[in-house]
Amino acid sequence: MLKMIKVKSVKREELINVTSEIKKYIAKIDLNHGKITLFVPHTTAAVTINENADPDVPHDIIFGLGKIAPNVSAYHHAEGNSDAHIKSTLVGCSQDILVENGQMVLGTWQGIFFCEFDGPRTRKLYIYSSEER
Repeated sequence: MLKMIKVKSVKREELINVTSEIKKYIAKIDLNHGKITLFVPHTTAAVTINENADPDVPHDIIFGLGKIAPNVSAYHHAEGNSDAHIKSTLVGCSQDILVENGQMVLGTWQGIFFCEFDGPRTRKLYIYSSEER
């Protein structure tokens, strides 16, 4: 089963917690045991799993990625968003999450974040679910 959700960013770079939307989708389709795959079809966005208890963590991730791939004019790509392409490559465009007893198998502090590196924009996040038989 495939579902697309829209994610709207308000900043050039931000991590948007989408955990509750994914939980609602799993409940809606009554997925009990299986796996979901999250996929971002954009070259300047990504998806990751990380701590969702402390709001400083998403800030620090963006800060750290900015140190690795700063937004500078030295890149050759004409659109001026090469740093966003690099950050997307580093974080990745997909995540697999196990589902057991209708719940995502995540650690206590883990949440799912859509990573925007070239916003603000409205983006797509695809959710593919497969049930264990």
